[in-house]
Amino acid sequence: MSSYPNLRLRRTRASAWSRALYRETVLTPADLIWPVFVTEGTGVVEDIASLPGVSRGSVDVIAKRAKEAVELGIPCLALFPNTPAGLRDDEGTEAHNPDNLMCRAIRAIKDACGEEIGVLTDVALDPYTSHGQDGLLDEAGYVVNDATVDALVQQAMNQANAGADIVAPSDMMDGRIAAIREGLEETGHANVQLMAYAAKYASAFYGPFRDAVGSGGLLKGDKKTYQMDPANSEEALREVELDLAEGADSVMVKPGLPYLDIVRRVKDTFEVPVFAYQVSGEYAMIEAAAAAGAGDRNALVLETLTAFKRAGASGVLTYHAPLAAKLLG
Repeated sequence: MSSYPNLRLRRTRASAWSRALYRETVLTPADLIWPVFVTEGTGVVEDIASLPGVSRGSVDVIAKRAKEAVELGIPCLALFPNTPAGLRDDEGTEAHNPDNLMCRAIRAIKDACGEEIGVLTDVALDPYTSHGQDGLLDEAGYVVNDATVDALVQQAMNQANAGADIVAPSDMMDGRIAAIREGLEETGHANVQLMAYAAKYASAFYGPFRDAVGSGGLLKGDKKTYQMDPANSEEALREVELDLAEGADSVMVKPGLPYLDIVRRVKDTFEVPVFAYQVSGEYAMIEAAAAAGAGDRNALVLETLTAFKRAGASGVLTYHAPLAAKLLG
């Protein structure tokens, strides 16, 4: 290899056109999934204090956001419901209601946009339970695995029947991918995709999300018996391997920036589509930094999203999706 002064690496950085020509990682709106929060009512927009700039929307508002996403080139929305308190119970039975918020939002998006946009749905019971856990509890308060899996299968089939394109189990129960895949095949939903939250960590970055879906104040205890220990990476590879063997079409690492090493290891090891979730706490930190004058919001957003792609992510779930798409457009 040549050396200085014959080799000057700054030569290719000297102008904007050259930097573009030599750029190794390219971020486009097609790399983004926009998570949105659905609430009851008509024409309702509710600000979320811990997520400045993000709001819950009623079903009709979500349909309009889907149209906005299409115009911006964002290929997929991820739906999360803020279930009314009166419809939550210990078993999360509202998750199985074919006319619940999630199912109504799916149908509204499809009515508004048809096949122009994909709909990804969250499969977990925490937006529906009165205790805020992702599954069913035994008498000691432990989240039981197999009975929860049965409930998740029923929930996923309900969403698929409503028109979901991707069902994304975020619960971290053992064996749920195989059970849901079997259910989809048996009910005529062979083309519904499974995106497994394969490496979801018991993180301190989820607080604003729990506020958004109304489970934060309900949660008793923590989720460490089923979500992963942040100290582990070998275990993440085992989780991913199992989910792929059980029929996952793609896998997710969550949270995002603190776990870019996991994204890279998963991509290098399995060479499959891997997505990352830039979670609510990450979003809130960027917003706080921008509000404090500690950094330029637009630059922070694009740099962090580019980091996901550089680490090997096929796409990113981010609340900054509409802003990023406009900047990239």
